[in-house]
Amino acid sequence: MAVARIAEPATRSIPEYKRAERATFRRIAWRFVPLLTLCFLVNYIDRTNVGFAALSMNRDLGLSDVAFGWGAGVLFFGYCLFEVPSSLVQYRVGARLWLSRIMITWGLLSAATALSVGPKSFYGLRFLLGVAEAGFNPGVMFFFMAWFPSRYQGRILAWFQMAIPLSAVVAGPLSVGILSLNGTWGLRGWQWLFIVEGLPAIILGVAVLLVLKERPDQAGWLDRGEQAMVTAAIEAEPRRDASHSFGAVLRDPRVLLLAAIQLCFTLGAYAVGIWLPLILKQHHMTLTQIGLASAVPYALGCLATILWATASDRSGKRILNLAATCCLATIGLLISVWFHDAAISLLGLTLAIIGVTSTRGIFWSIPPQILQGRGAAGGLAFISSVGAFGGFLGPLTMGWLKHATGSFTTGLGVLAFIVGLSGILSLMLPTVNARYGGKATKARR
Repeated sequence: MAVARIAEPATRSIPEYKRAERATFRRIAWRFVPLLTLCFLVNYIDRTNVGFAALSMNRDLGLSDVAFGWGAGVLFFGYCLFEVPSSLVQYRVGARLWLSRIMITWGLLSAATALSVGPKSFYGLRFLLGVAEAGFNPGVMFFFMAWFPSRYQGRILAWFQMAIPLSAVVAGPLSVGILSLNGTWGLRGWQWLFIVEGLPAIILGVAVLLVLKERPDQAGWLDRGEQAMVTAAIEAEPRRDASHSFGAVLRDPRVLLLAAIQLCFTLGAYAVGIWLPLILKQHHMTLTQIGLASAVPYALGCLATILWATASDRSGKRILNLAATCCLATIGLLISVWFHDAAISLLGLTLAIIGVTSTRGIFWSIPPQILQGRGAAGGLAFISSVGAFGGFLGPLTMGWLKHATGSFTTGLGVLAFIVGLSGILSLMLPTVNARYGGKATKARR
């Protein structure tokens, strides 16, 4: 056992060593995970707050449903174009500096969206916001790979990904409250929304620069034995046939299949998340009711994300659990299509949101078991960028179908099909992994 060699076996039993290891990784998790989860929460609010801004902004800027869908989605177009280059830069300069840069620039550009005066300026600022954000999500996951072995990654990534549903819990009441500042100092409510919700990213960017460490041997709050313990646990990870180079990653069918799965469920997640306030508005809800009603599904999604990821980690059946989350999301979307009653429709959307939010924590525990080194930096970015393209297509598709049909029913039906496809593709992973990856990924049924 590789880790036992550094554990002073003459004075320390294997059970004692394992308890010490768990305690050490728990300390590391408390040091890094809450901060980075808060960063991702702010990141996601800044991506999707346009849905609440649209309640009054669309009229002020002259945005149609299609134009709004385009503007909401163009962020992800910029994100996709620069995701891989940004992640490769991080591999060279380090997570601490690069993640800090990402957060400060996205905070400035998110606040600058308040300067929009029409569709073109709105599109341009949203595109630049996507460029600024590129590399954050895979960059954090690559950082976690340097600090946590795979047996901890499912839960760590679930806590990190929980920022997505938690952001919606926070964003609803917060955004509605900020919109009430309409007219203060001559600014519209939606302008205050972008300014107030953009500033925290700048502050957190400075915090990241001060707190993060690239490697265990740089962490002064760990003693030398703990540093060696963490390093040994990471180096003992079984990645015998892992993809090392970015070129090899792009030729790996497992990576391509994972990217396709990510594309499908992300398309559904962003379409529902960004359009949810306007979907609720059609049921004649007030701003306060919209804020509260949009928070409930994501609050339940937070709980489900942790519970489902923990169960997946313990059982090792990540692929079956991944397919199950996609199936739940599909059923929820179909319920929202079949029933037009506001309460039942919201129940369906709640199930869909629980499904897609739980999917993320399970899904992102699989790629790190395939990739390492430069291949991990580029591969995680490639999968994330393909998925982010779903963030571009989802809002745009929903906007176009809403404009063409006059309702959200057709759009939700199309999303149900696409999210269902991600579940079917998930079930193909064991076959593809057995053929191209052997035992290296441990992505078991």
